[in-house]
Amino acid sequence: MFTGIVEELGQVVSLDPRTDESARLRVRGPKVLTDTSAGDSIAVNGCCLTVVEHDAEQFAADVMCETLVRTGLGDLGPGAPVNLERAVRADTRLGGHLVQGHVDGTGTVLERRRAEHWEVVRIGVPAELVRYLAVKGSVTVDGTSLTVVTVTDEPPACTVSLIPTTLAATTLGHRQAGDRVNLEVDVLAKYVERLLASGAPA
Repeated sequence: MFTGIVEELGQVVSLDPRTDESARLRVRGPKVLTDTSAGDSIAVNGCCLTVVEHDAEQFAADVMCETLVRTGLGDLGPGAPVNLERAVRADTRLGGHLVQGHVDGTGTVLERRRAEHWEVVRIGVPAELVRYLAVKGSVTVDGTSLTVVTVTDEPPACTVSLIPTTLAATTLGHRQAGDRVNLEVDVLAKYVERLLASGAPA
């Protein structure tokens, strides 16, 4: 479990195919490795990955083909910046919202509008995910917990506002129109939908 508060802007070292079904991703991220052990979870651009080996500067994780296809991890190459967050501990503050690290789909940056102290970014959202978004609700974009500003069903899209800290400390400061981003909707919305569809009493 994560909170969507990015701890470190890491960097991809390599993404090497191991078999037809998996690849090994190696990432530089010394801050998130200060108390990490093999088997721990680290969210990379919002994707929960398991550390299989590490030293003081880098860690490696095995990524299945399904994950590479369904997320933006397959687009990464050496030198690419990535948002990193260690799994939340029970004794820390939940600064963002509850994030599973299970990417629901990818969106596309459609537009960036610069204001005096922030930027508004419009993101195209898959039609099957837009129903889970609500104004003032939460969405995770590349592992970053953000508040939804507006939602449109046609075309399916949302806008989010990025404060200077987010622009400086995450990959979202570098994303341009046309870039693909990982999206995770609020898990509570999915559970509510499932309960209502099952006919469970309110």
